[in-house]
Amino acid sequence: MNQNIASHPELFSVEGLVGVVFLILIAITLTGGIIACNSNRVVRAVAGLIVCFVGVAGLYFFLNSPFISMMQILIYVGAIAVTIAFAVMLAAPEEKKKFGPTGPLEGPFAFATAALLAGGFSLLALNTDWPVRQKINDGSVEEIGIRLLTEHSMVFELISIVLLIAILGALVIARREE
Repeated sequence: MNQNIASHPELFSVEGLVGVVFLILIAITLTGGIIACNSNRVVRAVAGLIVCFVGVAGLYFFLNSPFISMMQILIYVGAIAVTIAFAVMLAAPEEKKKFGPTGPLEGPFAFATAALLAGGFSLLALNTDWPVRQKINDGSVEEIGIRLLTEHSMVFELISIVLLIAILGALVIARREE
């Protein structure tokens, strides 16, 4: 019986509070995502997207990556979400469209599929033995830079090529609309 108690940490211990913080961050991320996906107004969807991005940044920080967490906030919340908000404010208002199920894969069938997937993943997560791994690195900017430019230099170059292609594609599309 003592082994069973030792395997489940108390709520007010360090391990228990870490689990509570992790669950709160997951709840923030999921709430923001649900708001972003289900809002009828674009401004509310952008606000939900910002909440979701902040939750993801908290998860990155929780996973011992403070640099990635700050980049998440600076790039996604500070730049992309604000850019989307400005685009919404500068765009011409659209006609009101009626929202509702438009195909056979929407509505109750989609909800049942999502519930089945969530239940399956939850059972899988609860029944898996998750070993505690040793810390790989300290998550510092120096460590990320060294690894990015030595071990992962090919990925770094491929990402830069993909971004260049995306910029060129945006220029071609913008030029064609003129």
